[in-house]
Amino acid sequence: MALVPYVENPLPALSKLHNSTAQFRFANHDLRLAQDWRKLGVAAVVWDAAVVMCMYLEMGKVTLKGKAAIELGAGTGLVGIVAALLGAQVTITDRAPALDFLSANVKANLSPDSQGSVVVSELTWGVGLDRYPAEGFDLVLGADIVYLENTFVPLLQTLEHLCSDTTVVLLACKIRYKRDTDFLSMMKQHFVIEEVYYDKQRDIHVYKSWKLPPKNDL
Repeated sequence: MALVPYVENPLPALSKLHNSTAQFRFANHDLRLAQDWRKLGVAAVVWDAAVVMCMYLEMGKVTLKGKAAIELGAGTGLVGIVAALLGAQVTITDRAPALDFLSANVKANLSPDSQGSVVVSELTWGVGLDRYPAEGFDLVLGADIVYLENTFVPLLQTLEHLCSDTTVVLLACKIRYKRDTDFLSMMKQHFVIEEVYYDKQRDIHVYKSWKLPPKNDL
């Protein structure tokens, strides 16, 4: 969600972030995602959490075909593109500065027929949520969106708005700092959360979540 200025980093482990493209094969398709770290920072890089999320979607643990899905903080759009290839109707969202870049990746990786299953849309968490149908999605996807503490409250507001009692939320993330677990604790006040997958090599957790049932005040 955040747009971070480019800072040159000489570490070899981070050199892949400066590549202009990242290539993958998911859903029986070869995908080539443009990256633009210098212009858009973290919003225009394929992070490991997105890759692991796509791996999890390919496992078939969550039904995608015919489902209404929305991706939050999509960045390059990899997760939303893969969800569409697996049969979902996907709304892929990010903040306004990333939308042209995101749209270009969608067009480059989906056939004209498949592009009808994807809508690219602006969404700043907690702002203008009435533009999105309340409780209107079967699946909410977020890869590496839990990292800025000042976004936690608006992110939760957004999840509350988008989710019905039957909506499934999938979050893929690396637990880097205490604030990351703090967000999960905040989320547990409104949602059930369980870890459903862990990629040890990349140190990425995938959490499945759904709304807590309403409290009985009687």
